[in-house]
Amino acid sequence: MIKALKRRSSIFLFFAIFSIYFLTSAGNTPHDYFTRLAGAFLEGRIYLTESPPWLNELIPIAGKYYVAYPPMPAIIAIPFVLVLRNFEQQWLAHLLGAGTAVIIYKLTLLITKNLPAQAGKKIAVWMGLLTAFGNVLWFLAATGSSWYLGQVSAAFFLTLAIYETLTKKRPLLMGIFLGAAYLSRVHTILSLPFFLYFVFKKRQRLSHFFAGLTPFLIFNALYNFARFGVLWDKGYMLISGVLNEPWYQLGLIHPSYIERHLRIIFTALPVLKDTFPYIFPPWSGLAIWLTTPAFLLALKAPFKKPVVRMSFLAIALIAVPILMHGTYGFAQFGYRFAVDVYPFLFLILIYALPKKLGKIHWLLLFLSILVNAWGVVWINKFGWVV
Repeated sequence: MIKALKRRSSIFLFFAIFSIYFLTSAGNTPHDYFTRLAGAFLEGRIYLTESPPWLNELIPIAGKYYVAYPPMPAIIAIPFVLVLRNFEQQWLAHLLGAGTAVIIYKLTLLITKNLPAQAGKKIAVWMGLLTAFGNVLWFLAATGSSWYLGQVSAAFFLTLAIYETLTKKRPLLMGIFLGAAYLSRVHTILSLPFFLYFVFKKRQRLSHFFAGLTPFLIFNALYNFARFGVLWDKGYMLISGVLNEPWYQLGLIHPSYIERHLRIIFTALPVLKDTFPYIFPPWSGLAIWLTTPAFLLALKAPFKKPVVRMSFLAIALIAVPILMHGTYGFAQFGYRFAVDVYPFLFLILIYALPKKLGKIHWLLLFLSILVNAWGVVWINKFGWVV
């Protein structure tokens, strides 16, 4: 009976979140690289045959047009595109974003299972709402353009990998989910030490973990070789004119770029004007403490717990290439690159929250949701952004 109630609550939460994402969407995204690529996969191609002018990051080679980004979102989209020929790409982002929030909700219930039932349920609801609406994942999942969808996909699979690691602990599935995250955003593979730690700690079979992960590594290498004649990801560097952009003067990755990321992460504020609606989100980004003030609670996490220490390590490792990238995510609401580490930050928050939530916790949750609602509605519904 209890399991049935939990299942129903998860289903209700999923559809409620999906519906809000759908209602706050800007509509059909013109940047539908992944659904077009899914259609190409169904026809036995790894390239597109046409290049609309608004898809300006396709890579033309000998009359074929290649999508620069890792292909996992297109792979997920295949069954939807097969059944629904008019399937819109942002719908997939809605599904994956809602799925991420439900997984965090279920994970929180399991981590807090030794608490009184009502206390654990409140923490789980708090975490589910924060994941769905209290951070920039809401904007990415509601909008669903290709840049955003890749991040939503990576967050979904990283969250699944974490859930499997801390619950049923099946190394094969842990490897599969990490591999799927890698095929969404390649640098998420840098979280590997987190998962290896728990594989070794539970004395599980390392061979099973790599049996799940390795096919994704091989697939990506062969996919790159078939497109560009190399085994590594170089698609982004082949986009016409991209390396001539002023923000890549020292190459795609360089330590000197770290400062520009930190400036957005810590100091970027809304733009104030003397015309209605007076306060605008800037496309360049906003500070993380502003878009999700509830993340400040992570500072109270019990660092002595191995899961917390390993989560911080995973965040640090993933952040290295992010912070050295030439751009800091524009156009965006908030600092969207941070979503690549949010699954681990959500996990840290679960352990940081007290057994009984107080008024300050609900206030921080409310403020986090309010700020993100402002950004999503201002941008997607009214175009009030500078």
